[in-house]
This record gives sequence, C-alpha cells and structure tokens, in this order.
Amino acid sequence: MYKIIRDILFQFDPEKVHNFSMNTLQNACKISFIKKIIQQLFSVEHSSLEKNVFGLHFKNPVGLGAGFDKNAFYLNELQALGFGFVEIGTVTPKAQLGNDQPRLFRLPKDKALINRMGFNNNGVNVVRNRLEKWNTYKPSSGNRQLIIGGNIGKNKITPNEDAWKDYEICFTELFDVVDYFVVNVSSPNTPGLRELQEKDALKKILTNLQNINHGKEKPKPILLKIAPDLIQEQLDDIVELSFEIKLDGLVATNTTINRSGLITQDPELITQQGGLSGKPLQQRGLEVVQYLSQQTNHQIPIMASGGIFTGEDAKKQFNAGASLVQVWTGFIYEGPSIVKNICNALIID
Repeated sequence: MYKIIRDILFQFDPEKVHNFSMNTLQNACKISFIKKIIQQLFSVEHSSLEKNVFGLHFKNPVGLGAGFDKNAFYLNELQALGFGFVEIGTVTPKAQLGNDQPRLFRLPKDKALINRMGFNNNGVNVVRNRLEKWNTYKPSSGNRQLIIGGNIGKNKITPNEDAWKDYEICFTELFDVVDYFVVNVSSPNTPGLRELQEKDALKKILTNLQNINHGKEKPKPILLKIAPDLIQEQLDDIVELSFEIKLDGLVATNTTINRSGLITQDPELITQQGGLSGKPLQQRGLEVVQYLSQQTNHQIPIMASGGIFTGEDAKKQFNAGASLVQVWTGFIYEGPSIVKNICNALIID
C-alpha cells in the first residue's frame, strides 16, 4: 500500500512532500484515538530490543537521523511511529534559510537521495524553546520516553577559526533539553565545514565542549559524526582523538560526495552538488563501522547511519560493531513501517 502512495508522492517536489506528509501525520495525531491506532500499528515493544548505551536507556535501537526533523516539530508523531530515538538538527546559533531550492533530489533506481540543504533551521533559541515545551508535555510510549539527540553545527557565515564558538553556543543552549549531542563537522553542504574534521581543528572544538560538559553536575554524552569519505589515516586520527578527549560515541556516517556505482545515469541528477544517502552508502558505511569498532576495540559505542532499510541491514551493522542504528533515506523509501519491520527482525525470544 505504501509503495502505491510513495509512487504518487514521488511525482512532486521532495521538500514539499516531506512537509505535507509530516503535517498530515501531525494533524492526525492531534486526535487521541487516531494517534493510539498509529502507535498500535507501528510501535513494537519487547524487552530484547531495549538497550543501555552511553548511560541512556533506549526502548529500541532504531532512531531517526538528523536532518529529518531539523526543528523538533514532529517529536510526538515520530514517537507514535515507534522510533527509539530522534536526532534533531543540525541546529546552528542563528536561524538560516539554507541553500537555494531545489536542494533535495530523489534517485529511485538507487533508492537514494542527494541533498544540499545547508543547515536550514530556526536557530538554537527557537529550537530550545520548542524542546522545553516538549519536555513539559513529554508523552510516553509504554511508559518509556523517547530519547532526543541534539545535532549541532556552525552557521555558514562563521569562519572556521571561530567555529568552536558556534558549537559552544548550541551546546550550552540545548544542554538542558536534549539527552545527547552529536557534533556535525561532516556535512558536505556547508562550505569548508569538512575541513573541521582535521585533527587540530576538531580537537579545539571537542576539548572546549568537554571542558564545559565536565563542569556540569550531570554531563551529557557527546558523539562525533564523521564522513564516509575519510581515508584510513583520517579515521585513525578520529580514533586517537576519541580516546584522548573521551568521546562517548561516534556516528558513522554522514552523506557522501562519491557518485561511483550508481544505476542512475541522468546527468541532471548525478551531477547535482550535495551529499548522497541511501543504498549506495550502505557498504561504505558498514566498512567504516567495522573499522572503527575494531580500532577502538569496541570501547566506544558506534551509531550506524547510512543505507539501512531492513532488519537484515540493521543486523549487519550490529554484527559489524554498531550499538544503535539510524534511518533517514530508508524511512522515505520504506515508509512508516520501517521501525516496526526492523524491530521485529531484531527481537530475540
């Protein structure tokens, strides 16, 4: 049924469809009995799905990656769809419109997307206020709360030498309203951002955040999101830095600038600037997760993100060393049953 609906929706602009679909779901969930039906249809609860990772209790290990609910608009609805956690953002200190439209493109033959959104968001103050209201309301699902991650970045106009200040602002403002943080220096859609993955620049940002974090009564987990395009030497630097700064986890991976191996040959699509996500990223993402897991001797939890569509995809990531998985493009292609289907495949009786 969803595939029929999806084929119809795919005839329209991706960004407009995203907003239309989520607003429709939001309106439906305002009616309590409809929300309850949605929860019954799409949520799975089983003790074998529960996980404790970096000091947090997850009702299940399937989350929604950053970039889908940038401004924390749809937490109630995403909880109803059964997600164990949702990562909001990327959030920047100041609101920004992002890159010019169109900036989101579908590659159906490859089950992939290309996006160059450019950290479009309402700004940290607006997002914080919205999360404060959520935390006041905080609906539960089976008496288990939805874990919220805060993905933070820098404004486009902020020079790289001052980037640490932007991350500090976002970290400080969101500290009381999210459960964990992800430092995003790996998006290909903000000019120069990936340069911050170099060891010295990254050390400055992360050391400053950890200094602030350790001054808190209850520090929050800090994770680093990395690009799939890093070479082995750069991955080794990430591992070394993770131990040195005592990072709580790694997110592997962000979108890729690589276009090799695509089935789609339409030059108007494959030459679009931006990050590629979905099935073409699956194998590289798996390789990075496995490498990081081995190099860290399984001591640093890894959140796998990239090309996860099915329960089998998720199992491969867990076998490679992941502690949690995130979906995004898979959600677009598989529909609202994706969490239920993955969770059902992971249940151990």
